[in-house]
Amino acid sequence: MLHLRRHLLPLLRTANLLPSPIHHRGCLLSSSADRFCLEDYLVAACGLAPEQARKTAQKAFDEAKRHCRKEAFVDLSWSRLHSASSPDAVLALLSGVGLSRDSIAAVVSADPLLLRASTKKIVRFLLVGSRALRNCNVVPRLEFFISLYGSFEELLWTLKKSDCVLLSDLETVIKPNIALFRQGGLSVRDIVQMCSRWPWLLTFNTEHVKEYMLRAEDLGVPRSSRMFNQAVCVVANNTKEMLAAKLEFLKSTLGCSESDVATAVSKMPSILGLSEDCLRRKIDFLVNEVRLEPQYIVQRPVLFALSLEKRMIPRHYVMKVLLAKGLLSNMSYYRWSISELPTFFYQLKLLG
Repeated sequence: MLHLRRHLLPLLRTANLLPSPIHHRGCLLSSSADRFCLEDYLVAACGLAPEQARKTAQKAFDEAKRHCRKEAFVDLSWSRLHSASSPDAVLALLSGVGLSRDSIAAVVSADPLLLRASTKKIVRFLLVGSRALRNCNVVPRLEFFISLYGSFEELLWTLKKSDCVLLSDLETVIKPNIALFRQGGLSVRDIVQMCSRWPWLLTFNTEHVKEYMLRAEDLGVPRSSRMFNQAVCVVANNTKEMLAAKLEFLKSTLGCSESDVATAVSKMPSILGLSEDCLRRKIDFLVNEVRLEPQYIVQRPVLFALSLEKRMIPRHYVMKVLLAKGLLSNMSYYRWSISELPTFFYQLKLLG
């Protein structure tokens, strides 16, 4: 790792100044008054075929619009060659660490917005994924996971948690597990959300994945439920004994029946991932301070997802003040939002 850092840091410092050795510079104009053609650049600099370049350029603009970044390629279009965020700097860095022309073309085709990425982000990826770079052909994995997660930036965010997905075999591990999740009723979006938080779920033995899905159903969460991915995550991170103890804790602390607790879990399985101390403090506050009935709480388990210090306590305090001044009546603690405060403060001002 130290050797890799020593190799990358000089490249990062010089990436802004050096042209990429794999492309001719005639396709870029040196004046900021001249326009930049992404499609031409993809052909001349990145080695894409003209038809592939056309589709990739369109994909880039579609992605930019979808993420509400209408200016995403305006900056790119007016880039100076010495700019830290220019495509030249990105290509120089990728080429400098040894990626071939074909490899760079494959990665850029998978995520053309990579051309406007900060070189610092690319260096962070190279550091995070250093094990994969040493031990396997990382380019096919990059292509696949960029396509799965939607962008290089999203993939980098996931890899910061674990680089295990880059080390696992695509054909025998990753793709079969994704297929199992799809068969279990999860959409690609569900899988991405789940595996962005717990990327190692894709690297388990397929038999373990089947077991997790069955245990998720045993919690009372059907595969058709939008909460099924939450349930899979919970069972994957807790043994059967741990989950049984958590269910018993909720039942005894709330004073509810087993079926009531099961209802709460089916609505929000992630509450089983909270520590007993966290659950105890929230239950104590809701029951003893807010004076909510346990039945009210289990019917609205999303309350457990609220921060005690940042949401629950401030909400309760403000509601008490407004109730005392007669500005609030018959309002549910669950439904009332602090976002309504400006209106109430205005009313207070009118009342003097």
